Parts: sequence; structure tokens; C-alpha cells
Amino acid sequence: MQPTDDLAIRRYARMRWNTPLSEEHAALLLDRLDVRPGARVLDLGCGWGELLLRAVAAGGTGGIVATRGVGVDTDDAALARGRKLATERSLHKQVAFVMGDVAAWQEPADRVLCVGATHAFGGTGAALKALAGVVRPGGRLLLGEAYWERPPTAEAEQIFGSDVLPLPDLVEHAREAGWRVLHLSTADQREWDDFESTWLAGRQEWLLEHPEDPRADEVREELDARLRQYVSDYRGTLGLAYLVLGH
Repeated sequence: MQPTDDLAIRRYARMRWNTPLSEEHAALLLDRLDVRPGARVLDLGCGWGELLLRAVAAGGTGGIVATRGVGVDTDDAALARGRKLATERSLHKQVAFVMGDVAAWQEPADRVLCVGATHAFGGTGAALKALAGVVRPGGRLLLGEAYWERPPTAEAEQIFGSDVLPLPDLVEHAREAGWRVLHLSTADQREWDDFESTWLAGRQEWLLEHPEDPRADEVREELDARLRQYVSDYRGTLGLAYLVLGH
């Protein structure tokens, strides 16, 4: 059994979800997603499925009309964390976590979440078209997607690639793919700062506890480089939009 200070465990230990999102903002998005009793919820690129678990709980877990969910990802450690969370919340009979390619998933659902995972489909436009075939008629999609808040520096574009769109273009891509925008909101600066800080926090704490570990120098360099990139290259430049879409 791995020790509790293992880096694979500590990497995301301080993160509630792997996206810039506050508790209040998450509650708003789940309200707009409008999960109904008996609905089927699908999370493509779920990680450990925190939003999926909350969506299923919001829809109701009792009786013959219990809401059910499936989370799909390629990260085995994250999926294991999701199964553990589902068991702790007595949702293990309603939620399954599956190792798989999100772009190959074909089983439809009433409510679909795809947050930070459009790259698996080949980009925003391809994802919006593919997801239209997964969301049942009358269903809804929660899409979380990066966009440029302002023209990026060369350094920011090098980090995130040239496929990131300005927000108006992202919305237009959704419209062209046949979606209606039922809700639009964006991560604010505090959400971004908290996301970046918690992404680092588990390993920052590990460094303080294990300064002489042979891996410490490498971990320190990685974390310092990420923090420099954030504050110098993309803080206030890269945004994250949450769109609740219907068709």
C-alpha cells in the first residue's frame, strides 16, 4: 500500500475539482443544468467526478426514479478517488466510474458534463458537434471551456496553443453547432487564483514536510515554474467559460 505522503496521492489532494470554480458558482451551474429525478447524467473527462456526484444527488437518489450517473476518464487514480467518494456519500449504486476514451463514448444521457475535456474530441468545434449526438433530445450540456479574456502573449499562446478562442467566437461555435445558450458565466479572478493555488498546494505541503527527499528539487522546480507561468503569462488573460447548452 502506498504511503500517505506519496506524490501521486498529494498531487490533487487539496482540489475539490480540477477547474476554477467556487462552491456558489457550482451550485448555480447545477441549478441551470436542471437535473430531474430519474435522469441519466454523463460526465466526459470526469476526473474524480465531484460535479457528477453533486448532479446525481441534486436529481434525487431514492426510489425507482433515482437519478443515475456515469463518469468517463483515462486517469485511473482519479477514477479510484471518485469511486471512494461515491461510496462515502452512499452514491455507489447510482454512479459508475469508467475507464475509457471520452470521444468514443456513444451511450446517450439526459444531462452531460464536459468541463475542460474538449481537447479529447479534437477541439471545441468538434466537441460541440460530437456531444450533440450524446445529449438526448430535450437534454442539456454543461460545457466548461477556456477562452482568451484578452489577446494572449506569445508565452500564453505557446502554453495553451492557438486553438483557444475569444468568448464571442466560443459562443458562436455553440450556435453554429445547433445549441441554444441557456446559461453563460465565467470564472472570476478569485476562482482562478484558488484553482492555481490548490493545484500546487498538496505538493507544496509535501515539500515543506520532506525537504530532503530525493525528489524534492524536481518537485520544487516544477511548482515554481507553474507559479511563474501563471502570474507572468496567463493570469487575467486565460478565462474559463461555463455554458449550459440545450438542443
